Amino acid sequence: MLPATGLEDPWNYTRALPLLRIFTPRRRNGWCPEPWTNAHLFHPFTEATAREKIQMAEDAWNSKDPERVAKAYTPDSEWRNRSEFITGRDEIITFLKRKWAKELDYKLKKDYWAHGDDRIAVRFEYEWHDEQGNWFRSYGNENWEFDANGLMRKRYASINDVPIREKDRWI
Repeated sequence: MLPATGLEDPWNYTRALPLLRIFTPRRRNGWCPEPWTNAHLFHPFTEATAREKIQMAEDAWNSKDPERVAKAYTPDSEWRNRSEFITGRDEIITFLKRKWAKELDYKLKKDYWAHGDDRIAVRFEYEWHDEQGNWFRSYGNENWEFDANGLMRKRYASINDVPIREKDRWI
């Protein structure tokens, strides 16, 4: 028999509400339809919530699932990634599919740099190899800006690639 949760009796809201709050993050303007995203962390950010947002972004990017990653961005999100300018979730998904088809065995590490009320600055590095087996470590910085629902509306990334030997990988 399952432990009592308060959900057996639909009229027992007092026992059910704490569970709903745990499993269903709220947006400021209603229930979050995608509880697996990090949209429940909204500004103003503290250092702790900025670090949590960064970790959730790292986990999503390391999944290499473009649809999962794109859900953390506004539908009209603006990106600059290296020399590419990208607008909207559809372009984000297309970009990420192309990226991860080229950057094989991709593994990313993001670190907190700074934050403001609705912005977070991140430094990162990731390792990957091309089809010929040449390994690279890419270093970069990102500036993020969020909307009132905790979704990223702007992402500006500057990235440099350094060739490495496979034995020199550390991520």
